Amino acid sequence: MNQPIFQGCDRRRFIRHMLTLSGISLATSASVFPALVQALGKVPQKLPAEQSIFRIKGRVRVNGELATENSKITQNALIETNGDSEIIFVVGKDAHILRKNSELILSADKQSLETGAQLVKGQLMSVFGERAANEKHTTSTTTATIGIRGTAVYAESELSRSYVCTCYGKVDLMAVNDPKSVERIETVHHDSPRYVYATGKLGQLIEPAPMKNHEDEEIMLIEALLGRKTPFSSLNDYSVPSIDY
Repeated sequence: MNQPIFQGCDRRRFIRHMLTLSGISLATSASVFPALVQALGKVPQKLPAEQSIFRIKGRVRVNGELATENSKITQNALIETNGDSEIIFVVGKDAHILRKNSELILSADKQSLETGAQLVKGQLMSVFGERAANEKHTTSTTTATIGIRGTAVYAESELSRSYVCTCYGKVDLMAVNDPKSVERIETVHHDSPRYVYATGKLGQLIEPAPMKNHEDEEIMLIEALLGRKTPFSSLNDYSVPSIDY
């Protein structure tokens, strides 16, 4: 399993504690929970409009330039990580965690709304804000096209197959190489992970897969960066998302 940013500590318990603090100012939480704040460096809370990046680990390039936490990521951007780097960032209504050894190309419409995310390689966790009926978003991998319909999605992009988990919400999933391999997925809690293959029997390039390599706390973290909560109130209390577009 690819270990995200919080490697070296109990990530599940750690992020849950940090999310509990998300409504507390950094100064207050630093004095009350100095070890936790020191480990992460900041409390996950809604980022200011002028800020894109919550955290960078290692060397990350944005449009070919080495990024810092002060770098601005626009809706048209190329983001690249290497073998020891990861990035947590916000673009408009959406938030993402791009894991190590990954390449992501964002695209936008004339109104600078993020309309596409092409995961050329690697691993990506995303949560998407509500859009109007005429505002579409498509996430793509090497083998899959994912029409976003109000959701959180975790994706892995490899040459021969992709992994797509609709963590909650709705997507229209289609194999790039076979329009007959298509599925409308609606989930409450990681109910229908899928593998999407590059080759195989027509109409059957999408297959069930296990839930793997991502956690609820990561979703809760990036939702907090947008000032939002997940559709579930706790890790054992889920409700059907109301977003649909």
